Amino acid sequence: MAGAVDLAVLKERADAQRAQAARPSSDPAGAPTSGEVTPTGGSAPAVVEVTEANFEADVLTRSTQQLVVVVLWSPRSAATAQLVQLLASAAQQSGGRWALAAVDADANPRIVQAFQAQGVPLVIAIAQGRPVAEFEGRSEAEIEPWIDSILAQIGHTFAGAPAEAPTEPEEVDPRLAAAEEKFNSGDLDGALVAYREIAAAEPNNTEVASLIRNIEFMARANAHDDSVLESAPNDVDGQLAAADKLLLDQRPEEAFDRIITAIKLSDGDERTRARTRLLELFELFDPAETFVVAARRKLAAALY
Repeated sequence: MAGAVDLAVLKERADAQRAQAARPSSDPAGAPTSGEVTPTGGSAPAVVEVTEANFEADVLTRSTQQLVVVVLWSPRSAATAQLVQLLASAAQQSGGRWALAAVDADANPRIVQAFQAQGVPLVIAIAQGRPVAEFEGRSEAEIEPWIDSILAQIGHTFAGAPAEAPTEPEEVDPRLAAAEEKFNSGDLDGALVAYREIAAAEPNNTEVASLIRNIEFMARANAHDDSVLESAPNDVDGQLAAADKLLLDQRPEEAFDRIITAIKLSDGDERTRARTRLLELFELFDPAETFVVAARRKLAAALY
């Protein structure tokens, strides 16, 4: 997510807007406002209303000390206000493990734009000034496991976090070491054979399965030349090849759009083949990546 969402523009504007008067509260009953924050152990609030003026201090800077969850909501939507309340309750009971920053999307369009939000509610976790995960649940029971999974991965990065205890070096599987050596030397075919042998012996090894997907993609993409980028929109084979090239050039949004267009213009087996390839390419990325989430929505619209 960090590569897809750019929050720098908000930081640049923050100094110029610090003196902005607080917006009069017109929020639905119970939604957090700038005057309704709950301390968590000290002076830092567990829940705070955020605008452009205080975004830098209460989100970017604070996220170097603890996890900050930003929720974009609208006072015109009771459903989004209810989600804010569920998150606020969880933040207040977290004992300072994380904080909630509530953003009125109607009053802060630049923040909405920075997050590339397609609608509200949108809930994104921020750590070290960067987005790290999007919350796609809607129930209170889903909040704590989501927070736990994030902190388990990045909790040690916050200032003041206890240092990790030294661990014994893991024993390296000689089969994996040999496959990795082939890959690092540029022998993609040899690496693929080695990893497939491991996968055959260990069908539940998700790490090896992921490596195989990545190597298969790289081998296929490297076989295409730039001419595939000129393929006609209804040329399914051409658009699949173009998508490979674009992904190899770190242009995932354009790659996914190529295949989605081909899906719209095709039918039958060709449409199924294009959809299958798109789903395979999604697996190369974290499912929470903004561009993956956006492409899944476009795919759904194209199919239905």
